[in-house]
Amino acid sequence: MRTRIFDRGIRVGITGALVAGSLLALGVSGAAAAPPCPGSSPAILSAQIPGAALEGVTVDGQGRLYTTDLVSGRIFRVDAPGQAAVPIATVPGGAGALAWSPDGSLLVGTGANAGVLIGDLTRAASVARVDVNSGAVTPIAGGLSAANGLAVAHDGTIYATNDFGSLIGKVSPGSAVDPTWATFPSANGAALSADNRWLYVSRTFANPGVSRISVDNPGYSESLVDLGGLETFSAPDGLTLDSRDRAIVPTDISGEVWRIDGPGQYCSLTSGLQASSVLTYGRGNSGFASGHLYRAGFDGKIFEIPAGFDAGAQAATP
Repeated sequence: MRTRIFDRGIRVGITGALVAGSLLALGVSGAAAAPPCPGSSPAILSAQIPGAALEGVTVDGQGRLYTTDLVSGRIFRVDAPGQAAVPIATVPGGAGALAWSPDGSLLVGTGANAGVLIGDLTRAASVARVDVNSGAVTPIAGGLSAANGLAVAHDGTIYATNDFGSLIGKVSPGSAVDPTWATFPSANGAALSADNRWLYVSRTFANPGVSRISVDNPGYSESLVDLGGLETFSAPDGLTLDSRDRAIVPTDISGEVWRIDGPGQYCSLTSGLQASSVLTYGRGNSGFASGHLYRAGFDGKIFEIPAGFDAGAQAATP
């Protein structure tokens, strides 16, 4: 559901933040901090879109960053850090996650609105292709619970998650939709391992933590992080993977960016970034470049996370 709160005087529309919004309203900052990673450092502001609540983010081969706004349903492009955001398209029904198909076209999840609350029943969300030059948005598959997270396999198979539901959908290369590919409560974000054998997801509200799901056997999953105590309220969100298939996870409430080094082992790359929603690695040799880690948030801001630099990492693209 889109819940609107005020954070430092800026209106923020948050999908998937009923719990988060309540905690903020009560003045609860969330978890005890994770231990800092070696070399952890403050984040650097790279861009901002006043009044926006950013949900999806990705970078193309030219180092241009794309992000979606829950408030307006628009997709923005930012050509380089420090430059202004330019709206390139508007997504009917609400703009959610972003990803790239193997043919290089930009994909967006639709249905980022109050419908996600009953998405498992209505299955009103879809995936669309975006022409980044004309702004045309063309649906390619429907009948999904939601698309808070999108991950695309090497063969073009798409996985879509719903942090307010229990269904993870699968769209085959021929656009056949299996809306019940996996049952996994509160899966948020989506990232495939380099060999496409595992789908990594955050667990935002139900049994909070981070897991990976077997692509060949979606009934089998492995938990990487189980949160307890005050950390239960950290609200892990849209994750990415580095070149070693380590999950990098932002948290809405505690405001940290975690690196998962192994089962039950994680540290904080940076802190002080409440309302974080999603992460991506850059691409290309300039702009939002390869190896650099970027965070987008419901506060409308994009930050670079210097401690997350990974020379071998790329955004989730072909």
